[in-house]
Amino acid sequence: MINPRQAHELLTAVTYVGKRGRGRRLMALFACMYYAALRPAEAIALRKEDCDLPATGWGRLLIDVSRPEATRQWTDTGDAHEQRGLKHRGRDDVRPVPIPPALVEILRQHINQFGLGPDGRLFQSERGGVVASTAYTEVWQEARKLALTPAQVVSPLARRPYDLRHAAVSLWLNAGVPAPEVAERAGHSVDVLLRVYAKCLDGHQKVANRRITDALTA
Repeated sequence: MINPRQAHELLTAVTYVGKRGRGRRLMALFACMYYAALRPAEAIALRKEDCDLPATGWGRLLIDVSRPEATRQWTDTGDAHEQRGLKHRGRDDVRPVPIPPALVEILRQHINQFGLGPDGRLFQSERGGVVASTAYTEVWQEARKLALTPAQVVSPLARRPYDLRHAAVSLWLNAGVPAPEVAERAGHSVDVLLRVYAKCLDGHQKVANRRITDALTA
């Protein structure tokens, strides 16, 4: 799992990838996966109206739709991306995700530099369409070659953009954020969170024990 320094280096490397500013256009998309633990489809569907981006301090994203990629013949609209409700939630559910100042600034800069899509989407292709998974995956693979050592490049380390989400959830758990809060922000059930990220929780036991000891001896 990548650490915060490696995540920063990978996001920086993304900006050097591709022609016509392709990587620069996608950097904020990857940042949403890392700083807010969004699924790729959730990040792609993000609109300006979903974002609270204050000049200072923490902001917030309201996640209420995702755009999983699908074959055009199997979507209602003929679009390659079909709008759906959140995974494991009803169509009318909304997931608020607090975001740190670093991501607030990245998104503000992204909007200033690249504007918005026709429907208010933050992320769009060079032609204004929905970002394809092949496009952001190609950029990510090139960024790994720039940011990681040769041994790391051939390893599973941050092999997929989705691994940024895993890194975010692991970071939150290891930082001591309670599991129910992490589950709410990431859009997991607590049961799934405890099962998938058991190693992080095991590693956090020493921290929890120390805090309990401190409380008992206070």
